[in-house]
Amino acid sequence: MAGPVRTCVGCRSRACKSDLLRVVADRGAAVAGRPVPLRLDDAVGLPGRGAHLHPRSECLELALRRKAFARALKLSAAVDASVLIARLGSGSSPSMSADVRVELRQTVPSARPARAADNKEAGRVDS
Repeated sequence: MAGPVRTCVGCRSRACKSDLLRVVADRGAAVAGRPVPLRLDDAVGLPGRGAHLHPRSECLELALRRKAFARALKLSAAVDASVLIARLGSGSSPSMSADVRVELRQTVPSARPARAADNKEAGRVDS
């Protein structure tokens, strides 16, 4: 292995940094009470901690099942892996276990508009 070596958060095997995808938490888009969105750092220039992942759906499945992204990125909240799911196409993978498919649906927030009850629970007042 030439060059920097990193560990995949999914399968835990070591590989050249250039063979892995770098994933960072998009803290700027985070909303209290919602999962923190993950972003792919294709240019390897985004600030903050990064987690590395093989570009395979199996590694994504393992990382999500083990909650490895939150641990590697030192997040206390759940993560929204919808960007990774779209990129790796694992949302419809027939090899993905049913438990992980359910977990993926639960971690990806719905696109429904905020309700007044949601605002009340969060302590926000309508203007």
